[in-house]
Amino acid sequence: MWYSSLSAPAPPSVTQRLADAQDGQYGTGDYQLVTHTGQSVDDSIFLGKPSLVFFGFTHCPDVCPTTLSDMQYWLSKLGEDADEIQAFFVTADPERDTVEVMAEYVSWFSDSITGLTGEVDEIAEMVSAWGVYTQKAPIDGGGYNVDHTASVFMLDREGRFFGTIAYEEDREIAIAKVRRLADSG
Repeated sequence: MWYSSLSAPAPPSVTQRLADAQDGQYGTGDYQLVTHTGQSVDDSIFLGKPSLVFFGFTHCPDVCPTTLSDMQYWLSKLGEDADEIQAFFVTADPERDTVEVMAEYVSWFSDSITGLTGEVDEIAEMVSAWGVYTQKAPIDGGGYNVDHTASVFMLDREGRFFGTIAYEEDREIAIAKVRRLADSG
């Protein structure tokens, strides 16, 4: 599922990306990112523990803050098992979402969520590798929002695709998915 305030073309095929990845790590690529704490990382950050990965932007009026709040809620419902999961918020707006902006933004939600940003071309590489839809959408009065895929991606500890959680999916179903992900790790 993706969110759009305007009419937009269909998002890239996640199904095709899954077929291409087969049993290997999902979303691999030659991209370098920076965490909200300033640490340089690559796609290996998604290895070792199961991961929740959400693409969005800090100026988002509704989908992103709702989803990050949901992610924190899901993790809180896991109790001690939440330590078995890593959660990421990847910017779809690297021009505005600097390391400092990401650090402040993710701190509003949870210290369990890692913000990821980077150079525009590096984020574009990751977005392409993951098959995520993003597009700038002008807003009245100037400025822009970013239309984007609104699902949370789930990866197992080996970086393989495990499933998704749709935007506004029933909380109990989402928690069951996250628990199953934690149990797989």
